[in-house]
Amino acid sequence: MTTTTEEHGRTHGYADLSGLMALMTGDEKHGPAATSTLDVLWVLYDRVLRVGPERADDAGRDRFLLSKGHGPMAYYAVLAAKGFVPVDWLDGFGRYDSPLGHHPDRTLVPGVEIGSGSLGHGLPIAVGTALGLRAQGLDEPRVWVLTGDAELDEGSNHEAIAFAGAAGLERLHTVVVDNASARHARPGGIAARFTAAGWSTATVDGRDHAALYAAFTAPHPGRPHMVVAQVEPKSV
Repeated sequence: MTTTTEEHGRTHGYADLSGLMALMTGDEKHGPAATSTLDVLWVLYDRVLRVGPERADDAGRDRFLLSKGHGPMAYYAVLAAKGFVPVDWLDGFGRYDSPLGHHPDRTLVPGVEIGSGSLGHGLPIAVGTALGLRAQGLDEPRVWVLTGDAELDEGSNHEAIAFAGAAGLERLHTVVVDNASARHARPGGIAARFTAAGWSTATVDGRDHAALYAAFTAPHPGRPHMVVAQVEPKSV
Protein backbone atom coordinates (compact mmCIF):
# COMPACT_ATOMS: atom_id res chain seq x y z
CA MET A 1 0.00 0.00 0.00
CA THR A 2 1.30 3.44 -0.88
CA THR A 3 2.39 5.69 1.97
CA THR A 4 1.89 8.97 0.14
CA THR A 5 -0.95 10.75 -1.65
CA GLU A 6 -0.53 13.13 -4.55
CA GLU A 7 -2.34 16.42 -4.03
CA HIS A 8 -1.82 19.71 -5.87
CA GLY A 9 1.24 18.41 -7.69
CA ARG A 10 3.14 16.95 -4.74
CA THR A 11 2.99 14.08 -2.31
CA HIS A 12 2.28 14.09 1.40
CA GLY A 13 3.52 11.45 3.82
CA TYR A 14 3.97 11.14 7.54
CA ALA A 15 7.00 13.46 7.51
CA ASP A 16 4.81 16.25 6.13
CA LEU A 17 2.21 16.14 8.88
CA SER A 18 3.99 18.51 11.27
CA GLY A 19 4.21 21.07 8.49
CA LEU A 20 0.56 20.63 7.61
CA MET A 21 -0.42 21.09 11.25
CA ALA A 22 1.76 24.21 11.45
CA LEU A 23 -0.47 25.81 8.80
CA MET A 24 -3.33 25.83 11.30
CA THR A 25 -3.01 28.82 13.60
CA GLY A 26 -5.31 30.80 15.86
CA ASP A 27 -6.83 30.30 19.29
CA GLU A 28 -8.56 27.26 20.76
CA LYS A 29 -6.35 24.80 18.89
CA HIS A 30 -6.29 22.14 21.62
CA GLY A 31 -2.79 21.32 20.46
CA PRO A 32 -1.98 18.53 22.96
CA ALA A 33 -5.30 16.81 22.28
CA ALA A 34 -4.53 16.90 18.57
CA THR A 35 -0.89 15.83 18.60
CA SER A 36 -1.66 12.91 20.91
CA THR A 37 -3.72 11.35 18.11
CA LEU A 38 -1.37 12.01 15.19
CA ASP A 39 0.33 8.62 14.92
CA VAL A 40 -2.87 6.64 15.48
CA LEU A 41 -4.64 8.61 12.76
CA TRP A 42 -1.77 8.23 10.31
CA VAL A 43 -1.45 4.47 10.72
CA LEU A 44 -5.21 4.03 10.39
CA TYR A 45 -5.55 6.15 7.26
CA ASP A 46 -2.30 5.04 5.65
CA ARG A 47 -2.42 1.30 6.30
CA VAL A 48 -5.71 0.09 7.77
CA LEU A 49 -8.87 1.96 6.78
CA ARG A 50 -10.48 1.09 3.47
CA VAL A 51 -11.49 4.65 2.69
CA GLY A 52 -10.47 7.33 0.23
CA PRO A 53 -11.77 10.46 -1.48
CA GLU A 54 -12.90 8.36 -4.42
CA ARG A 55 -15.16 6.14 -2.31
CA ALA A 56 -16.60 8.58 0.20
CA ASP A 57 -20.14 7.40 -0.61
CA ASP A 58 -19.33 3.73 -1.14
CA ALA A 59 -21.56 1.60 1.09
CA GLY A 60 -18.70 -0.88 1.47
CA ARG A 61 -16.24 1.66 2.89
CA ASP A 62 -14.90 1.49 6.42
CA ARG A 63 -16.33 4.12 8.78
CA PHE A 64 -14.02 6.17 11.00
CA LEU A 65 -15.55 8.28 13.78
CA LEU A 66 -13.44 10.85 15.61
CA SER A 67 -15.13 10.96 19.00
CA LYS A 68 -12.21 13.04 20.31
CA GLY A 69 -13.48 15.83 18.11
CA HIS A 70 -12.44 18.78 20.28
CA GLY A 71 -8.86 18.44 19.00
CA PRO A 72 -9.23 17.92 15.24
CA MET A 73 -6.00 19.51 13.93
CA ALA A 74 -4.22 16.19 13.39
CA TYR A 75 -7.38 14.79 11.79
CA TYR A 76 -7.52 17.67 9.33
CA ALA A 77 -3.81 17.31 8.55
CA VAL A 78 -4.24 13.60 7.78
CA LEU A 79 -7.35 14.26 5.68
CA ALA A 80 -5.38 16.84 3.71
CA ALA A 81 -2.41 14.50 3.30
CA LYS A 82 -4.73 11.80 1.97
CA GLY A 83 -6.52 14.07 -0.48
CA PHE A 84 -9.91 14.41 1.20
CA VAL A 85 -9.57 18.19 1.59
CA PRO A 86 -7.33 20.75 -0.13
CA VAL A 87 -4.18 21.71 1.73
CA ASP A 88 -5.00 25.39 1.25
CA TRP A 89 -8.00 24.96 3.56
CA LEU A 90 -5.69 24.42 6.53
CA ASP A 91 -4.52 27.99 7.06
CA GLY A 92 -8.14 29.08 7.50
CA PHE A 93 -8.65 26.67 10.41
CA GLY A 94 -11.14 28.00 12.95
CA ARG A 95 -12.14 31.12 11.02
CA TYR A 96 -15.83 31.92 10.74
CA ASP A 97 -15.76 31.33 6.97
CA SER A 98 -13.72 28.10 7.08
CA PRO A 99 -15.21 24.59 6.78
CA LEU A 100 -12.52 23.44 9.24
CA GLY A 101 -14.06 24.34 12.57
CA HIS A 102 -12.83 23.63 16.08
CA HIS A 103 -15.11 20.58 15.94
CA PRO A 104 -15.32 18.62 12.65
CA ASP A 105 -18.61 18.98 10.77
CA ARG A 106 -19.67 16.08 8.56
CA THR A 107 -21.71 18.40 6.31
CA LEU A 108 -18.71 20.62 5.56
CA VAL A 109 -15.62 18.41 5.57
CA PRO A 110 -15.28 15.59 3.01
CA GLY A 111 -14.52 12.24 4.63
CA VAL A 112 -15.90 13.15 8.06
CA GLU A 113 -18.57 10.67 9.17
CA ILE A 114 -19.95 12.49 12.25
CA GLY A 115 -20.02 15.94 13.75
CA SER A 116 -18.21 15.54 17.07
CA GLY A 117 -16.65 17.35 19.98
CA SER A 118 -19.09 16.69 22.79
CA LEU A 119 -17.37 13.93 24.74
CA GLY A 120 -18.99 10.55 25.16
CA HIS A 121 -20.96 10.43 21.90
CA GLY A 122 -18.66 8.71 19.45
CA LEU A 123 -18.61 5.17 20.85
CA PRO A 124 -22.41 4.92 21.22
CA ILE A 125 -22.77 6.21 17.64
CA ALA A 126 -20.21 3.65 16.47
CA VAL A 127 -22.20 0.87 18.14
CA GLY A 128 -25.33 2.04 16.33
CA THR A 129 -23.41 2.24 13.04
CA ALA A 130 -22.11 -1.31 13.43
CA LEU A 131 -25.62 -2.53 14.23
CA GLY A 132 -27.04 -0.69 11.23
CA LEU A 133 -24.48 -2.20 8.86
CA ARG A 134 -25.20 -5.65 10.28
CA ALA A 135 -28.94 -5.17 9.79
CA GLN A 136 -28.33 -4.24 6.14
CA GLY A 137 -26.27 -7.36 5.58
CA LEU A 138 -23.11 -5.32 4.98
CA ASP A 139 -20.51 -7.62 6.47
CA GLU A 140 -17.33 -6.11 5.01
CA PRO A 141 -17.27 -2.52 6.34
CA ARG A 142 -15.45 -2.04 9.63
CA VAL A 143 -16.33 0.70 12.10
CA TRP A 144 -13.51 2.49 13.91
CA VAL A 145 -13.88 5.10 16.64
CA LEU A 146 -11.11 7.10 18.33
CA THR A 147 -11.69 8.30 21.88
CA GLY A 148 -9.56 9.86 24.58
CA ASP A 149 -8.89 8.33 27.97
CA ALA A 150 -10.64 11.18 29.81
CA GLU A 151 -13.66 10.75 27.56
CA LEU A 152 -14.24 7.35 29.15
CA ASP A 153 -15.28 9.20 32.30
CA GLU A 154 -18.60 9.75 30.48
CA GLY A 155 -21.09 7.07 31.44
CA SER A 156 -22.57 6.76 27.95
CA ASN A 157 -19.38 4.99 26.87
CA HIS A 158 -19.78 2.26 29.45
CA GLU A 159 -23.27 1.41 28.28
CA ALA A 160 -21.87 1.16 24.75
CA ILE A 161 -18.94 -0.99 25.90
CA ALA A 162 -21.26 -3.41 27.71
CA PHE A 163 -23.72 -3.66 24.83
CA ALA A 164 -21.09 -4.13 22.10
CA GLY A 165 -19.44 -6.99 23.96
CA ALA A 166 -22.72 -8.77 24.61
CA ALA A 167 -23.83 -8.27 20.99
CA GLY A 168 -20.54 -9.61 19.60
CA LEU A 169 -20.02 -6.62 17.28
CA GLU A 170 -16.96 -8.03 15.54
CA ARG A 171 -16.76 -5.20 13.00
CA LEU A 172 -16.47 -2.57 15.76
CA HIS A 173 -13.02 -1.25 16.72
CA THR A 174 -12.13 1.37 19.32
CA VAL A 175 -8.83 3.15 19.82
CA VAL A 176 -8.37 4.90 23.16
CA VAL A 177 -5.55 7.46 23.09
CA ASP A 178 -4.22 7.49 26.64
CA ASN A 179 -2.38 10.69 27.53
CA ALA A 180 -3.01 10.34 31.27
CA SER A 181 -5.71 13.00 31.39
CA ALA A 182 -8.52 10.90 32.88
CA ARG A 183 -9.64 11.90 36.36
CA HIS A 184 -10.91 8.52 37.52
CA ALA A 185 -8.58 5.56 37.98
CA ARG A 186 -9.62 2.21 36.55
CA PRO A 187 -8.49 -0.92 38.41
CA GLY A 188 -6.40 -2.97 36.01
CA GLY A 189 -6.06 -0.11 33.52
CA ILE A 190 -8.26 1.01 30.64
CA ALA A 191 -8.19 -2.30 28.78
CA ALA A 192 -9.54 -4.20 31.79
CA ARG A 193 -12.94 -2.49 31.49
CA PHE A 194 -13.31 -3.64 27.89
CA THR A 195 -11.97 -7.13 28.60
CA ALA A 196 -14.56 -7.60 31.34
CA ALA A 197 -17.29 -6.77 28.81
CA GLY A 198 -16.07 -9.39 26.34
CA TRP A 199 -13.89 -7.29 24.05
CA SER A 200 -10.56 -8.29 22.52
CA THR A 201 -7.93 -5.79 23.77
CA ALA A 202 -4.34 -4.67 23.27
CA THR A 203 -2.21 -1.94 24.85
CA VAL A 204 0.69 -0.49 22.84
CA ASP A 205 3.02 2.49 22.46
CA GLY A 206 0.93 5.09 20.65
CA ARG A 207 3.96 6.43 18.78
CA ASP A 208 5.18 3.05 17.48
CA HIS A 209 3.71 2.59 14.01
CA ALA A 210 4.60 -1.08 13.73
CA ALA A 211 3.05 -1.85 17.12
CA LEU A 212 -0.07 0.14 16.27
CA TYR A 213 -0.50 -1.66 12.95
CA ALA A 214 -0.08 -5.08 14.57
CA ALA A 215 -2.64 -4.21 17.25
CA PHE A 216 -5.11 -2.73 14.76
CA THR A 217 -5.00 -5.82 12.53
CA ALA A 218 -4.99 -8.52 15.24
CA PRO A 219 -7.73 -11.11 14.68
CA HIS A 220 -10.67 -11.05 17.10
CA PRO A 221 -13.35 -13.42 15.84
CA GLY A 222 -16.77 -12.88 17.35
CA ARG A 223 -15.73 -9.94 19.53
CA PRO A 224 -15.31 -6.18 19.20
CA HIS A 225 -11.71 -5.01 19.46
CA MET A 226 -10.08 -2.12 21.29
CA VAL A 227 -6.54 -0.77 21.40
CA VAL A 228 -5.11 1.50 24.08
CA ALA A 229 -2.51 3.75 22.44
CA GLN A 230 -0.33 5.14 25.23
CA VAL A 231 1.35 8.49 24.55
CA GLU A 232 3.19 11.05 26.66
CA PRO A 233 1.12 12.72 29.43
CA LYS A 234 -0.87 15.73 28.33
CA SER A 235 1.17 18.05 30.56
CA VAL A 236 4.45 17.13 28.82
